[in-house]
Amino acid sequence: MEHRRLGDSDVQVSLIGLGTMTWGEQNTEQEAHAQIDYALDHGVNLIDTAEMYPVPPRAETQGSTERYIGTWLAQHRSAREKIVLATKIAGPARQPHNPRHIRGEGNQFDRKNLTEALDGSLKRLQTDYVDLYQLHWPDRSTMTFGRPAYPWVDDAYTVPIEETLSVLAEFVKAGKVRHIGVSNETPWGVAQFLRAADKLGLPRIASIQNPYSLLNRTYEAGLSEYAHRDNIGLLAYSPLAFGWLSGKYEGGARPAGARISLFERFARYSKPQAVQATTRYVELAKRQGLSPAQFALAFVNSRPFVTSNLIGATSLDQLKENIASAEVKLSPEVLAEIDALHELQPNPAP
Repeated sequence: MEHRRLGDSDVQVSLIGLGTMTWGEQNTEQEAHAQIDYALDHGVNLIDTAEMYPVPPRAETQGSTERYIGTWLAQHRSAREKIVLATKIAGPARQPHNPRHIRGEGNQFDRKNLTEALDGSLKRLQTDYVDLYQLHWPDRSTMTFGRPAYPWVDDAYTVPIEETLSVLAEFVKAGKVRHIGVSNETPWGVAQFLRAADKLGLPRIASIQNPYSLLNRTYEAGLSEYAHRDNIGLLAYSPLAFGWLSGKYEGGARPAGARISLFERFARYSKPQAVQATTRYVELAKRQGLSPAQFALAFVNSRPFVTSNLIGATSLDQLKENIASAEVKLSPEVLAEIDALHELQPNPAP
């Protein structure tokens, strides 16, 4: 398993990271523990979670994912330093699907909410610190979770980035957090975090966790250069587009127990243009003699701005296939074919 540097830090994270958002909804505690065991045995050291998980977010299950990781850690204390553990604080409920059961609609990135969120995560995770603490989405209204354009909304109030970063810096100083990151962020937001860090002498963000896949390469246009110029690496989420790029939904199939079969809210990648593009990528993968899932993941793995590719699985067979994508290398000719399909139908599911 290849490992890549997390920002400017001395931390090396696995090219494949273990996503966990199904644990507590589609996966049991026992299954979650089995996934951790298998992933660690095969070179994965990054485990990514969030206080909001599992997804879909519900008050009845909120925090279950972190609790499952916590019970595993309680049984494997000697393994804690071998793991790069990342979690996230949920942001304010500015869009209809944002959860309103986590500290209410006013859940913003101020001292009170940041402190309560981090302490809650540490308790559930049964650890004294997290290696990477991330802001799950911006405090302000912007392009997140499939919004096609900047919304031009004047929020009543947003916590200044300098204020948020100052509180996070205190967490780092106290040893509760080793590094900080953002998620679902924009170029403007990344620039503001870097400017605030330089201006006030505060910790710089080490990473950004945004969607990236064959169906959504918007990250390349305005954000990828930050990895090159400022060492802000991408933790790519939804690399399989909620499973669509695995090919399992081809021809209208809806396998029992699959995310799209279970939850109507996951429509981000099921638009007609996305389904059409998916079929083209699945066909290309099969012509190369590769499983569509490994083909799609190998593409993400090949990107120089990707620090870690966050895969999620609801079965050990899926997990094994996804982790094995780290050994799949796409030829320049295949990458050129991918770019040709992308040019034909760019970003059908941003």
